[in-house]
Amino acid sequence: MSTFLGMPVTAPSGVGNLRGDRTFPEAAHDALADGQLRRNLRHATTTIRGKSGRVIAELPDWQELRTAGSAIKASVLARLPELLEQLEERVVAAGGVVHWAADANEANAIVTDLVRATGSERVIKVKSMATQEIGLNEALEAAGIQPVETDLAELIVQLGEDKPSHILVPAIHRNRSEIREIFLRAMPGVDPGLTDDPPVLAAAARKYLRETFLSTRVAVSGANFAIAETGTLAVVESEGNGRMCLTLPDTLITVMGLEKVVPTWQDLEVFLQLLPRASTGERMNPYTTMWTGVTPGDGPQSFHLVLLDNGRSAVLADRAGRAALHCIRCSACLNVCPVYERTGGHAYGSVYPGPIGAVLSPQLTGVEDNASLPYASSLCGACFDACPVKIDIPSMLVHLRDKAPHSRMERAVMRAAAYTMNHPRLYARAQRAAKLARIAGRRGRGLPPPLSSWTTARDLPEPPEQTFRDWWARR
Repeated sequence: MSTFLGMPVTAPSGVGNLRGDRTFPEAAHDALADGQLRRNLRHATTTIRGKSGRVIAELPDWQELRTAGSAIKASVLARLPELLEQLEERVVAAGGVVHWAADANEANAIVTDLVRATGSERVIKVKSMATQEIGLNEALEAAGIQPVETDLAELIVQLGEDKPSHILVPAIHRNRSEIREIFLRAMPGVDPGLTDDPPVLAAAARKYLRETFLSTRVAVSGANFAIAETGTLAVVESEGNGRMCLTLPDTLITVMGLEKVVPTWQDLEVFLQLLPRASTGERMNPYTTMWTGVTPGDGPQSFHLVLLDNGRSAVLADRAGRAALHCIRCSACLNVCPVYERTGGHAYGSVYPGPIGAVLSPQLTGVEDNASLPYASSLCGACFDACPVKIDIPSMLVHLRDKAPHSRMERAVMRAAAYTMNHPRLYARAQRAAKLARIAGRRGRGLPPPLSSWTTARDLPEPPEQTFRDWWARR
C-alpha cells in the first residue's frame, strides 16, 4: 500500500466517524430540547474553562508560546514530506515498522492484519482520535477482535454503545447517575450494589481494566506527537492507562495522523507547555509516555507505526484551510464555544465536534458531505482567542461557507446583492428602501416572503436614521 503527500483525496464515505446521518441544524434541534444534556455540558465546560484560565494566567509568556506553537506547526506543514521521511527512517532504525495508509480503509486493514498475525482476539486501546476517525473499533469487531477502551471516559462511551461528544472528555454528556447505570448494565463482574459516588465508579473501572491490562498482549494507541529527529512517539494522558497500554503488551500498534510530527525535542517543549494548560487546566500532564522503536527486554518487542492520511493531503492543498492541521486536540475551542455548550458534540455528526470540527471535518470529507458544519458558529471569535496555536477558525469558517453548496435561490440573491453594491446609485436607492424593513417583517426586524426564511432565525440589522452617504452629502 502506498500514498504520497499532495494527493488531495478526501476521506472515503461509508467508513469511519466523520459524517453524520443528519445536518447540524436537525441534530442540534433535538440536543437543545434535552435539558439534562445542557446542564451536564454547562457544568463541565464552565469547570474546565475556570481551571484553564487560572493556570494560563500564571505564564507571563503565554502569548509568545502561542506564537511559537503556531510558527512550528506552519513550518511542519511547509516541509511535511521531508519530516515524515526522517521520522520513518528513525523509527525503522530503532526496530519499528512504518506503514503508510492512504485512507481509513487501508489503515483498518493494516491494523486488523497486524493483530491477526499475533493470534490475539483482543486488543487494549489508548484514547485516540485517529482510530475513532477511521472507525477502527468497528473494523476490529467485524474481524472477530474485541477492542477494549482503557481511558475511563472512552470506556463509558464504549460500554454505553454511545459516541464521544468531546475531544478531551468523550463522556462529557453523561452524569454520574447515568454512568452507574451503564456500568451495572454492561461492565463484566461489577458489584450489583455499585453507587454513583465518583471514587466508587472509578474503582470499579480500575478493577475491570487492571485484569484486562494483565491478560492482553496487543495494544493500539494514537500519538500526540512524533519527533522526527529521533523517531520518538509521545502520548500524554491523565489516568495512567496509557502508560499501562504502552509498556505491558508484547505488540504495540500506533495510528497517527500525518500532521502530528514535530522536528525536534526543543519544538516538543513548546507543546508540552501549551497542551495541558489549554486542555485539562493543568501545569503539566500527569503521565507523559515516550518510546523509540523497540528496546530488547523492555516494553513491547514489536512496534508498528501507521501514518494516516485520510483526507489530510486534501486539507494541506487548501492554502486558506490548511491551518486546521495545526490542531493539537486540546479542546480549548469547545470549552469556550457558546454553540457547543448548548448542543454538545453529537450534533456535529463527527468525531471532531465543536469549532475545530466545524472546519476540520468538512475539509477531510469534502465540504459537500458536511455542508452544514461551517454554519455551526456565531463567528464570535472566542475559539480563536482560546486556541493555543492560534488557528483562525472564524476566518476559516467563512472560507468554507463560500465553498459549501448553495441553493439556486440563494445564489441568485447573492448575485443581485453584489450587482447592487457595485452600482452606487442603485445601492443608494436600496439603502433608502431598506428603511421599510422596520415595518415589513416580524416585529419590524424581519423580511417579507420569500426572504423571510433568512430572518426566521436571525434579526435583520436595523437601518440607521442617517446613512453615511446622507451624512457625507450634507457636509
